[in-house]
Amino acid sequence: MKFINKYKSINYNKRCKQLSIKYIIIHYTAMRTDLEAINYLCDKNNQVSSHFLINRIGKIFNLVNVKYRAWHAGKSYWKKERDINSNSIGIEIDNSGYHLDFENYNSLQFKAIAKLLKYLKKKYQIKSQNILAHSDISPYRKIDPGEKFPWNQLFSKKIVIMPKIPAKKLSEKINQHLNNLSLRSVEKKTLHMLETIGYDVKPAKGNRKKFKTLIKAYQMHFRQSLVNEHLDNNTYEIIKGHFNQLLTV
Repeated sequence: MKFINKYKSINYNKRCKQLSIKYIIIHYTAMRTDLEAINYLCDKNNQVSSHFLINRIGKIFNLVNVKYRAWHAGKSYWKKERDINSNSIGIEIDNSGYHLDFENYNSLQFKAIAKLLKYLKKKYQIKSQNILAHSDISPYRKIDPGEKFPWNQLFSKKIVIMPKIPAKKLSEKINQHLNNLSLRSVEKKTLHMLETIGYDVKPAKGNRKKFKTLIKAYQMHFRQSLVNEHLDNNTYEIIKGHFNQLLTV
């Protein structure tokens, strides 16, 4: 696979020897242009980088050799692991983000994203469930790549996993069960399931604002049709389906 190697970041160090590559983390650049983002990621003063950057016309820049630990994840957590930089590959997508225009990811970008993910999955034996959003591993401080990222399209190409939606009859039973439980009981059960999926739930225990932030992070990846930070019946169903699905993997 061909990459553009014109730009290189010096913001990296050695991976932890005890950890092997097992995750791919998706980010957006939150800047106007690819060159602006590349310059930022290559500036030693910013102490941040990623292995790859995909621009708006689908060109893939290799900024840091994958054998090294790029500094893209920051303070993060997934499945009780905290040094996500050491066992992951970071991919930045050229997109202005929430605080600017937050445009849709276009078809050229999608083709490049799909191609790169297939390549990395095969080369490093990365499981589909280990392709994550920055907002998954840092839900209380990050929102990228946001609900416009094409997770469902990647799922249709069997690149990532998405939760199965329960059948209608089962859905009705879940709703009835949910309505019979206290709010505190529902939240406790939800946090248990999200923790099993991989999320850091400790900050959300007993903290209403952070609980809603966590739900929003989940929705931005797995329930993009309505990101409202509320644990509604549909979101609960999807979380439960996701939880059960992973138990059988």
